[in-house]
Amino acid sequence: MNEEIQPATVRVFIALAPPDEAKEELARELRPAYDAYPRMRWNRIQDWHITLAFLGELPATTVPLLRPPLAELAAARRPVELALRGGGHFDERVLWSGIDGDLAGLHLLATDVRAVVKECGIAFEDRPLRPHLTLARSGRNDPSCVVTAATGLTAFTGRRWHSERLHLVGSNVGRGPGPIRYRDIEAWNFGGGS
Repeated sequence: MNEEIQPATVRVFIALAPPDEAKEELARELRPAYDAYPRMRWNRIQDWHITLAFLGELPATTVPLLRPPLAELAAARRPVELALRGGGHFDERVLWSGIDGDLAGLHLLATDVRAVVKECGIAFEDRPLRPHLTLARSGRNDPSCVVTAATGLTAFTGRRWHSERLHLVGSNVGRGPGPIRYRDIEAWNFGGGS
């Protein structure tokens, strides 16, 4: 019998994901940077997300505690209208796209998500929300490529879109060589409540 061994812990965050059309629009804008900086560690387009709460490494047994209250929160919420806009960098190492649109609604959603996590008794580092979408990381010896790529995104303004789902996401960070990969543990459609 070939059973897959489940890890004792999982790296978890709660996020929104732009729709495919918005991601493809940004990817077209990034083509010159993809070509100019192939050695940057580019995130896969299907992994692009806007983190609302980063929970870090959790015991796998705690993850099910999050499902019912996050499902309830999503069902009670209207989608948030957002857009991808511009770009920047953190410490000349991380390239990101900015977020535009209903930022007050986004901050309120993040606050409510974090409250749910705390009510579940899960401790995490509650950092201030800096809405962004991480695109790539530079190699240690070439930070200039991130700065130049960020400058290339300055004028970018993407189409507006409505968030469709709230995502509970796991990642493979620290689980061997290779790029970071993300997978939905579960996702819930937003409802239409107030």
